[in-house]
Amino acid sequence: MGLNQGDQSHSKSGFLAAWLLPLLALAIAVAIALLGDSGREWLSFDRPALASGELWRLVSGHFVHLGLSHLILNSAGLLLIWYLIFDAFSRSQWLIVSALVVASIDLGFWFLEPQLVWYVGLSGLLHGLLAAGVLVELKPGRPEMWLLAIGLVAKLLYEQLIGPLPGSEESSGGNVIVAAHAYGAIGGVLAALMIRNRVRRHASL
Repeated sequence: MGLNQGDQSHSKSGFLAAWLLPLLALAIAVAIALLGDSGREWLSFDRPALASGELWRLVSGHFVHLGLSHLILNSAGLLLIWYLIFDAFSRSQWLIVSALVVASIDLGFWFLEPQLVWYVGLSGLLHGLLAAGVLVELKPGRPEMWLLAIGLVAKLLYEQLIGPLPGSEESSGGNVIVAAHAYGAIGGVLAALMIRNRVRRHASL
């Protein structure tokens, strides 16, 4: 059980309620994909366009994909991650985590990656969600979470030191921006710590 205090539990709210957020995210991604090249150009993270005031790209860019293979890959990743750690937080807490992860990626891109002009995809957000969920589920009796944590850290270290995992660029259909994964994971950890500390303070009152 995660930090769901005060919310109706997922086991009682039914399948749709438990999977509402990932299904909504995938619906947005599919709708954008159906717009084709024009939607990709209008909604992607684009530094010059952002500098001119098109701030919606800070959010929409994370739901844009290079093509069908990229969309399928990220969709499968989202569904798998959600299955593994969806009960780590309540729905409202997951919204907070998602917002902080997206903000972390955008801030990292803007201030620390000035050479990055263009970005699309859910992968940064996925790494943030996984990092947040795994962090609060690292408990005795949950060996699978420790394995996930080790695997995530190993993947991030490999990407930062060596580059994208072999085959990842071919499967996604374009360059993999590994910085998005690192910034997303950092945002997820910070969000999880903030929510956990807040829950503990309320519990001690």
